[in-house]
Amino acid sequence: MSVQTIEKNGQIEWVVVPYEEYQNMLNAMEMLADIRAYDEAKSQLQADEELIPSKVAYALLDGENPIRVWRKYRGFTQQQLADKATISKPYLSQLESGKRNGATEVLQAIALALNVSFEDVVAV
Repeated sequence: MSVQTIEKNGQIEWVVVPYEEYQNMLNAMEMLADIRAYDEAKSQLQADEELIPSKVAYALLDGENPIRVWRKYRGFTQQQLADKATISKPYLSQLESGKRNGATEVLQAIALALNVSFEDVVAV
């Protein structure tokens, strides 16, 4: 590889490489990033860390009600989740529609029933 260095105050400040070599380095860095991402995902799976589908992440990012998103992802009906959280189905429906704000204790019960953190069920 042909490399040219440019110094400033006696220290190497810049390195100039042929464009083809530059492209090869970029490709190698992208491959390395992909390998690291794969290794990280694999270690998370081995550690039994839950990975959620992009569909769930996008729904949350799009501002959908987090309780509803997590309930549907977990496969619960409103009645099943209400029973697990020991609240009424109408109350859960109002929380999901945004007509009511839940008390901290209620949101904690819902988070526990959905096996997510408190922050995961609080609408931002």
